[in-house]
Amino acid sequence: MKMQKGFSLIELMIVVVIIGVIAAIALPSYRSYVVKGNRAAAQAFMVEVANRQKQYQLDARSYALDLTTLGMTVPADVSKHYAACCGIVVVAVPPSFTITAIPTSSTQSGDGTLALSSDGTKTPAAKW
Repeated sequence: MKMQKGFSLIELMIVVVIIGVIAAIALPSYRSYVVKGNRAAAQAFMVEVANRQKQYQLDARSYALDLTTLGMTVPADVSKHYAACCGIVVVAVPPSFTITAIPTSSTQSGDGTLALSSDGTKTPAAKW
């Protein structure tokens, strides 16, 4: 009598269930890391804009109203997830600015609006 070689249906189903369990655990963690990575890219760009604003203010005695004046453009990896990154609101008296990043992509939608002001205030504080 010859033995047949191969996998039974039960063995294949067990493997499929194991892969499903691993995917169910790993996928939410992966999505969380993607959101954190996108947020970190936006925050790094916002800090860079704030630094340029302070340099510009030393020369011009006022803050720039937009990124073009600072000679900056929003990187592609930031602009595809944050629409208004980095919107600048300048107040003349006392001189101050606020940089905001509003999420637009579906991956960042639950992340909330990020803001960085000239006095160093970062909101929401828990995400910085």
